[in-house]
Amino acid sequence: MQAIEKTLASLADIVWGPPLLVLLFGTHLFLTVRLRFIQRYLGTAIRLSFRRDKEGEGDVSQFGALMTALAATIGTGNIVGVATAVAAGGPGAVLWMWLTGVFGIATKYAEAVLAVKYRVVTPSGDMGGGPMYVLERGMNAKWLGVIFAALTAVAAFGIGCMVQANSISSLLHESLGLSVWISGAVLTVMTAVVILGGIKSIASWCEKLVPAMAVLYVLGCLVLLVMHAERIPGSIALIFSSAFTGQAAAGGFLGAGVREAIRYGIARGLFSNESGLGSAPIVAAAAQTRNPVRQALVSSTGTFWDTVVVCAMTGLVVVNSGEWMKGVKGAALTRAAFADIPTIGPLVLTFGLLTFVFSTILGWSYYGEKAAEYLFGEGVVKPYRVMWVIAVMVGSVASLPAVWSFADIANGLMAVPNLISLLALSGVAVAETRSYLWEGDLDRAGPAALDLRGPGAMGGPGATGGAATGAL
Repeated sequence: MQAIEKTLASLADIVWGPPLLVLLFGTHLFLTVRLRFIQRYLGTAIRLSFRRDKEGEGDVSQFGALMTALAATIGTGNIVGVATAVAAGGPGAVLWMWLTGVFGIATKYAEAVLAVKYRVVTPSGDMGGGPMYVLERGMNAKWLGVIFAALTAVAAFGIGCMVQANSISSLLHESLGLSVWISGAVLTVMTAVVILGGIKSIASWCEKLVPAMAVLYVLGCLVLLVMHAERIPGSIALIFSSAFTGQAAAGGFLGAGVREAIRYGIARGLFSNESGLGSAPIVAAAAQTRNPVRQALVSSTGTFWDTVVVCAMTGLVVVNSGEWMKGVKGAALTRAAFADIPTIGPLVLTFGLLTFVFSTILGWSYYGEKAAEYLFGEGVVKPYRVMWVIAVMVGSVASLPAVWSFADIANGLMAVPNLISLLALSGVAVAETRSYLWEGDLDRAGPAALDLRGPGAMGGPGATGGAATGAL
């Protein structure tokens, strides 16, 4: 088992190595240019995201879809991952992490445009969408859609379920001495109550949970920064200077310090906001929206909140605390930074970790479910939800380093077929943006989704397989 774990860990390092990071960040830059710096519409996007009225066909509101995507995105990476990046890459990693969020907004936008444009209405009347449908209907590459869906289903059970459940039970055992069996049982019941009701239930819970957990966590960060306000200018200057010179300033731009800052900053940023991985478009396709561009604008704000705000706040708090210079790493580094607020600080951090991780379990359950539905048809949905609930309990009581590494590999490989579709169909994203946004027609209703329910619905492009009969 140790040999298997070591092999999988090595493979995960290869998958998440420079080639994938360059491809992801390069796609961010390419789409930013191709879409004329779509980030300039962030204000409009934020305003649209808080509208809860039904604007078109779909399963959940635009806000509900965004909160579900944020639930899956905001997780331990925003807390422990940021601290890991600072400990390994120095303060400069925070800037590179922040930049992945700024440019990743364009990729998250393009993903959602394509997801809504190529979504379908399944025989049960629910929406089906995401990279698998984009690959099948937009590129006529169903085989790539099958590969993406299979990788998503595998990654979901690992990184989105068992590993997250293990994080919660381990945290409660370490901090409160609570038995992993008790915490696992409670978490399993809570998960079952939410996900067995489907996307409407998940979105309803996420609409309440995500804003509360994010606001409380950010407030905790702000209090810490105010307590040491005199250090903030120096910390910000250090973040910028070490991003280009390295903490030791010994190697110039090509020095080891800079390479580590870039590597860990970009890797943690991409892993946290998931722009380009293809997960968030799955729930974006379920949104009630008038046209693809409106939902894409809303979806793009997820990367802004996740990385540009939450990750940046964590990074600034960690650097500002000075604890990173003492050799403390990972979760211990974040705990040391929050310990500056007696009693309340550790409680805020614990609450943040617990809610962030639980929300990830909810969001990823939908991603995995829709991937399985694409592969095997709608009959797999209920059994999949039951299996998910069981996996939560298993993950809570078992140490699963091999599962983490295997899921990490699948999670990284998901990006490859998704990025292929983004680059190949970037012209479609541009055309949709021009039609609705640049020409000032954002309120116009777009074409209806391909309906697979009616007798003649199977004749449309890409209507075979997928949600209709199962791709496998």
